[in-house]
Parts: sequence; C-alpha cells; structure tokens
Amino acid sequence: MSKANLAVKSEMRPRRRFLQTSLLGGIGAAILPALAAAREVTDATTQAAGVRPFELDELTINDLKAGMSSGKFSSRSLTEKYLARIEEIDRQGPTVNSVIEINPEAQAIAESLDRERKEKKIRGPLHGIPVLIKDNIDTADKMQTTAGSLAMLGSRPAKDAYVAQKLRDAGAVILGKSNLSEWANIRSSHSSSGWSGRGGQTKNPYALDRNPCGSSSGSGAAVAANLCAAAIGTETDGSVVCPSSANGIVGIKPTLGLMSRAGIIPIAHSQDTAGPMTRTVRDAAILLSELAGVDPRDSATATSAGRASPDYTKFLDPNGLKGARIGVARKYFGFNDAVDHFMENVIDQIKKQGAEIIDPADLESHGKFDDTELTVLLYELKADLNAYLANRGPDVRVHSLKELIEFNDQHAAKEMPYFGQDLFIKAEAKGPLTSNEYLDALEANRRLSRREGIDGVMDKFHLDAILAPTGSPAWLTDLANGDHSSGGSSNAAAVAGYPNINVPAGFVFGMPIGISFFGRAWSEPTLLKIAYGFEQVAKARKSPQFLASVKI
Repeated sequence: MSKANLAVKSEMRPRRRFLQTSLLGGIGAAILPALAAAREVTDATTQAAGVRPFELDELTINDLKAGMSSGKFSSRSLTEKYLARIEEIDRQGPTVNSVIEINPEAQAIAESLDRERKEKKIRGPLHGIPVLIKDNIDTADKMQTTAGSLAMLGSRPAKDAYVAQKLRDAGAVILGKSNLSEWANIRSSHSSSGWSGRGGQTKNPYALDRNPCGSSSGSGAAVAANLCAAAIGTETDGSVVCPSSANGIVGIKPTLGLMSRAGIIPIAHSQDTAGPMTRTVRDAAILLSELAGVDPRDSATATSAGRASPDYTKFLDPNGLKGARIGVARKYFGFNDAVDHFMENVIDQIKKQGAEIIDPADLESHGKFDDTELTVLLYELKADLNAYLANRGPDVRVHSLKELIEFNDQHAAKEMPYFGQDLFIKAEAKGPLTSNEYLDALEANRRLSRREGIDGVMDKFHLDAILAPTGSPAWLTDLANGDHSSGGSSNAAAVAGYPNINVPAGFVFGMPIGISFFGRAWSEPTLLKIAYGFEQVAKARKSPQFLASVKI
C-alpha cells in the first residue's frame, strides 16, 4: 500500500498516505513550458558522480524486441547490460537500492531464450525481455520471496506465483526481485516508504534524498532508472500508482480479478492486485495482455472470463482524448497549491485535444469510507496472511501473524530500528471474517466506492473516465518521523476494485508527478485509450539525473 490523504483520522493517516502519498502530478514541459521551467530545479546539486549515459536508456519493449530481431542485441546481452547497470548505479554510485536480489539464473535463462529465437520459436512480445518483480511475488527458483522481512529469510516457495509463471511462459527474463516497503507497507502507521529490514531504504532516482513512495518502491525506482525493461508491482491502495507517479513512470492498477494474486504475499483479498510498471503506456499494455487471465488458484479471476483482452495494445489511440467525457474529481485536489495550478493547465490541454470535461464530477461518497477501509484491511490482513504463512512451507520461520509479531519483537534492533508494528498488532486483535464489524465495513466499502462512488458519478455524468492528480511531489525521506505525504486519489478505485492508470504529466519543484485516469470495472480498454492519448500529447517522461538533492 502507499501512504497518503492526511485529511483523515490519525489512525487511518498512514494507510491513506500509503494509498495516496505520491499521487499528485504536474504537466509536462511539452504542455506547459512556462510552468515546467518555473518548477524545474533552480539550483540542484550536480548529477551523482560517475553516472554515465546508458545504452539502453528509455528503450521500450518494442525497441528491445527489434534489436534482438536485427541481431544488435541478444537476450543474453540485454540481461548482462541491465545487470551491469544495476551493479553500477543501484549497488554502487548513487546507490538507488531498488533491487533486493539478483536472479542467479538470469543469464542462463536468457541464453535458453536466445536459442529458441534462433529456432524461430518466439513466445510473444516479451520473449527475451528482462524484467524485475516485487519481492512479495513467489518464485520457485534460487531466489527468495521475503516481503522485505528478515523473518522470511532462508525460505523459498514451492511454486511460482501465477504472475511469475505467466512471465516465464511469455519468455521474459526475471532479472531479480525489487525492494519494497516491508510487508507492502502494512506493518506500521509511521513507516518510511521504500524501507525494509532486508533491503534497507530505496531512493528516488530524480533526487536521492527524496522518497520513491511505496509499497512498490523498488519497482518504481528501477523502471525510472532504466535498470530493467519493465517491472511488476502490487497494490492494495496506491502501491502501484503512487510510486509510478513519484518516479515518473506509467503504472496500471487493474480491475480486481483481471490478474491472479495466487502466490503473492497478501494484505487484503478484497483489494490486492498485481500491476505493470513501465516507462510507456504501450509497454504497460503489453504486460497487461500477457498477465491477464483466469487462474483456478484465484477464484476472483473467474469474473475476468470473456472480459480480459488478449491484446490491450489494440486500444491505444494517439487521438484517444478526442470525444472522451472525462470528469474532474475536484475533491481530490487542494493538498498542494503548485499541483492545483499545474492541474488547471493539464485540464486545459486535455480540452484542446477534443475531450469533453465535466468539472466538477465528485464522488458522492468522497471521504466517507476511510475508516471502513482500514477496518477491512486489518481483518483481511490477519486472515489472509495467516493462510499464506501456514501454506508457505516447512522452512519458513513464522507461520502466523502472531508469530511474525513475536519475531519482530525479538529482532527489534534490526527489524524495527525506525518504526514499529502498530498495524500488525491491531490486525492481530481482530476476530474472524464472520465478525459483524468486518461484514458491515466490507458492505459499506463496496456500496460507497461503487454505487455511491465511481459508478454513481459516471452514471450521473455519462463519463468515460475520472481524472485526478495521482499524488504529491516526492517528499524528503525521513526515517525518524516516517512519510510526509499530503494527499492523493487512489482510494476510490482501490476500495472498489476498479482500474486506475497513472501517466507521467510533468514536474513540480523538480520532481515528477502523474495524473490518474480511473473508471468502472473492466474499463481498461477505455482508460488505456485515454491514457495513451494524453501521453502522446504530454510527452512528459524524462530520464532521472540521480541528483543528490533538489533545491526548492
């Protein structure tokens, strides 16, 4: 999850900050040259010493695919180049610290895929493409899956997560695991996003003293820093779109059930999902196409039958904004004056591309399900994590949330040097999923986020999508006090289980920000069309410079 939305009760602040922290965006220099120039770094420190240009910077999946087809690259050479770059700037140099573990079999896998290519056996658009996956996604190989926790060290899952298996089947090379906010940022209400006991603190590659947001912090930072072609994150509320916004990349939080959660360390089954994180909308659509589908191990995916597309790239339209009815969720504004000003220019430019803007188009239930969301997450965390740990295997150190809490207490010096586990303790105190408190909260969440939320406002104004700033510019990392987020817009789509796409929109105060397009269940085709249309106009994606800091 990602942290955000401070306009809630103190108990919910950490969760909402998870969910919305880096959610606010600005618009690209191509759209707002004056504002972009005003907000660019005015007196930044010099670029991190020793960071050289990288041959693969900003190359897309199709670029890499074409390079392999022409013989310029091989999967082995791409894998070696990315691994060398990880060593150069992630482990050394600016030490972005986004990769928690390297796959020792990556080069051998790449060589095998090269042999297949020579034999004209091309599995699809991801054949030979190096990717990273978040360290809460099970892999039955020589890597570990730990959710960043020391309690999980030494244990290896017996079976791949469905997402990992789909990547392998598609011919992707899993380079390694990306760091994350430990336990997907559900342990403490005072955490620093991007910190885990196993991996330490991930940095934002645009300004190394700023936060990458979470919980898919490593995935976001690694993609932004060009350490992989693409990455997979997971979201409960904001954990894909928040780090995507803060790190200037594209992130898709799909409809619940479009992608299987089997083999992913859970928070809450009513909201959890994996999602692609890439530098372009097209690359995100390619990953979504390969990872969507029905999985018997995850009953929620049964609802995707007949709804998932085998090729989401066919919905990409450079004129995707033309004729679209887009509602502006004004109540998600107001947390940052610069972002508000920036968004006005974004909206003007969207209008100029032929979109019909309905402003305001606020959710009737805005702000009404903050408390019930946290209640549901705590109940489901206990039930879902207990089930996962009980079935993880005999070599795991902890078999329940209770044992995990005890482990953290016993190893507090290493596991809790900066923040505790108050959310774990609150979750452990909850009863079973038959409790009236849980059932009432779950019903309220679904009603308020769907019928009285996204569906309600879209019906009222006949909308194709809802627009809001994703989150604020990245804040200074502060291990002593935790995250300093100011707001965001991820919660409605997260609680409803509906799709949400973050697209880079530009820079505010020298840091990237994004905008979110969200809508009804299974509306990924429409949202992709709109998001791609915006991306082609904004052209806001810029490579990071690995500055030590930005001076505001």
